[in-house]
Amino acid sequence: MAQPPGIYARRAALKMLDAVLRRGETLEQAAPGALRDVRAPADQALARAIAGETLRWFTDLDAMIDSATKKPLPDDAKPRAVLRMMLAQALRLDTPAHAVIATGLPLLAGGPRRLAHGVFSTLMKREVALPECPTLPDAVMERWGDQGEAIARGLILPPEVDLAIKDPADTDQWQAKLGGTSLATGHVRVPRGSPVEKLEGYEEGEWWVQDLAAQIPTTLLGAGEGRHALDLCAAPGGKTMALAAAGWKVTALDMSKRRLEVLKDNLKRTQLKASPVRADALKWEPKHHFDAILLDAPCTATGTCRRHPDVLQRIGERQIAEMVEIQRALIERATGWLKPGGVLVYAVCSLEREEGEEQAQWAGGALGLSGSPITAEELPAGLIPTANGHVRTHPGMLAEAGGLDGFYIARWQKPSD
Repeated sequence: MAQPPGIYARRAALKMLDAVLRRGETLEQAAPGALRDVRAPADQALARAIAGETLRWFTDLDAMIDSATKKPLPDDAKPRAVLRMMLAQALRLDTPAHAVIATGLPLLAGGPRRLAHGVFSTLMKREVALPECPTLPDAVMERWGDQGEAIARGLILPPEVDLAIKDPADTDQWQAKLGGTSLATGHVRVPRGSPVEKLEGYEEGEWWVQDLAAQIPTTLLGAGEGRHALDLCAAPGGKTMALAAAGWKVTALDMSKRRLEVLKDNLKRTQLKASPVRADALKWEPKHHFDAILLDAPCTATGTCRRHPDVLQRIGERQIAEMVEIQRALIERATGWLKPGGVLVYAVCSLEREEGEEQAQWAGGALGLSGSPITAEELPAGLIPTANGHVRTHPGMLAEAGGLDGFYIARWQKPSD
């Protein structure tokens, strides 16, 4: 029996969701295996969109399903998983109901198709609608507290594409050439879905893809003027390239061979120079100390939830605690590698206080570092430092301009001898 058109994309989306919810994988980790039988780029994009929107609106989709069943379906029941996808397509991707049914019910071969058909049809007859912004899971709201509602308002749509300009002096030129908008010197934002590799300036290495918030840490180190900087956990290289472009002699350290190869490719494309080193930062010892160290630490990455909504379902207290331990070890080692008077910038793309505010409070008290408060003049317009001179961003900020990722950033200086 011939499969209905589009069934492979739906089956791939279901596999990705299963990998996230059952095995705790990221969507990026799950995608290669799930998309193995999906050949057309458009179908691959559709599978990713279905999975992404299902996770983005997960809580609201479940509430709809529960409103149309006499008994709640188990959380891990396949009919619930398929219904989440069917509703996400109808309500977020504007897929006609008949197409949703034709490509959804075959996923339940040998299972309760009638139940899924009945629930979906009932909800469509009710003309159900999703809320204005996604409802966050209870555990996430409990962690994010008063900021939760503001963050949720930044999750309505996947983000647009941010570019970091190699020569910040050319920002206006590239904004005009690319037809984008700029929220800071050295930044241009282009519409979501732009084919990056085909945009003007890509092959010449005039810019690279990097979220606006992720561009902030390197600017806080200023001009290098030939001094030595260490980029810890450097791959895929956005911050390394920014430091090199600002005149730093950069040692770029990462333990992933694959990710370092991407970094090297990016350096080659942009014609920027750095010294890549493959090593475990918790074991590596440098040959000399550094004038500046940028530690963009491994973290839960919950600040990327608008582009990676799987973090809303995958991350909990256990993962946070594991990251905190690694981060503290890295901060301690980085502090020991600084020259007297050297500057350390710590950054995490996390919305968790344990990885941001609490880590900064610990580091400032335990390691003998002097605070180097960040000023509003160093930040994109519309962002202001915290009371202690650090930076906290989240997806609900600059919402009228398209938002930005969630980061926590702190800067310290090692006292001179």
